Amino acid sequence: MASYMSMGEAHRRITEYLNRFSDVVAYQDGTSLKHLLSLSSESPSFLALADALNLFRYHLIDYKCIYGDSDANRLIRQADKYSQYAEIVAPLFRAMQSYRIGHLAESYQAFEKSANAFIQEFRNWESAWALEALYVVVYEIRVLAERADRELASNGKTPEKLKAAGSFLMKVVWSSCWKRTKTCWGTIRHLSVVQSLFQGKRLLGTVHLCRSVIRSIETARIFDFEEFPVRDKVTYMYYTGRLEVLNENFSAADHKLSYALTHCDPQSEANIRMILKYLVPVKLSIGILPKRSLLEKYNLIEYNDIVLAMKRGDLRLLRRALEEHEDRFLRSGVYLVLEKLELQVYQRLVKKIYIIQKQKDPSKAHQIKLEVIVKALKWLEMEMDLDEVECIMSILIYKNLVKGYFAHKSKVAVLSKQDPFPKLNGKPINS
Repeated sequence: MASYMSMGEAHRRITEYLNRFSDVVAYQDGTSLKHLLSLSSESPSFLALADALNLFRYHLIDYKCIYGDSDANRLIRQADKYSQYAEIVAPLFRAMQSYRIGHLAESYQAFEKSANAFIQEFRNWESAWALEALYVVVYEIRVLAERADRELASNGKTPEKLKAAGSFLMKVVWSSCWKRTKTCWGTIRHLSVVQSLFQGKRLLGTVHLCRSVIRSIETARIFDFEEFPVRDKVTYMYYTGRLEVLNENFSAADHKLSYALTHCDPQSEANIRMILKYLVPVKLSIGILPKRSLLEKYNLIEYNDIVLAMKRGDLRLLRRALEEHEDRFLRSGVYLVLEKLELQVYQRLVKKIYIIQKQKDPSKAHQIKLEVIVKALKWLEMEMDLDEVECIMSILIYKNLVKGYFAHKSKVAVLSKQDPFPKLNGKPINS
């Protein structure tokens, strides 16, 4: 497009953008400002502006620009209403130019400079009129960082922009704290969602940042959670619930993800599926099995065999299901949660043996020989010796999945006559 654009047209497009930017700030038009910062939208107007900037051969080095007499920097400096926002607009122009020619790491670096300058201005404004624009800045930082990291990785370089984005996000959070208004606490709540999203991208280095933000929100007393829009509450509960899954805090994860599911728009099947993808493993970990119809309705069939394995006490089926869907479970971060379901599967297997023995000889139903369990596992093609089974039974008793004691000398598990297989009843194992 740039080859067909005259210098006059390029001048007009750049000046038009500068005028719009100056006007929306002067009139505190947050909705319009967010559109002026939506770099990754790739709208025709943005692409044309980037072409105009490339035509001007725009270069930026540490906030100081080197231009000819007719370059974009002169346009920014020629009037006070432009120059006062130079530290925001100049690197933003550089980000547009780099983005247009596919230099994504450079685009991220320039946009981060622009965003930092924007945050400083945001802190100086008396009201939070630019809140929507702040949301866009945070979104653009994340999107550009992800794309920049893919570019760096493809070029054999270390992906590092997402970690930088996490640090930037914390700066945004504390800048919002500076205002100490209810509206800005809403910003913090929203931004913590994005921080949790970074965690979803396996940014393990930012886990402590996630926790820090969430602690600030959970302990704050200057806002009422129920006053926020339902959409924001659902999003917040979803992402913080995911973080609780990672921390293996299943009670909190169950509460938060269940809240998100209950309040999610029933027409948003894609969002419901996203919530269930994490809520199902949490429910399984506390002994609650979903119906097959639910899994099929939301295309979560990868959990079908896992649920079936828990019902049957079939360790072989559980391990086969984990192996078959390993990549999917690892990507979503629930593999370790599902792997720990083995204890419940063992409990179910022992319970089935107990039921069979009770039907044959009720008087000896509570005495289960380890060799019987070994034979059952062998039938499932799981080779284990007596010592391994003894260890497993000891763990089941310790975790209160089985009530009773172990007679080491006779290699017999003696079960309690009162409720030998306690139900979890929605509580984590050994809670």
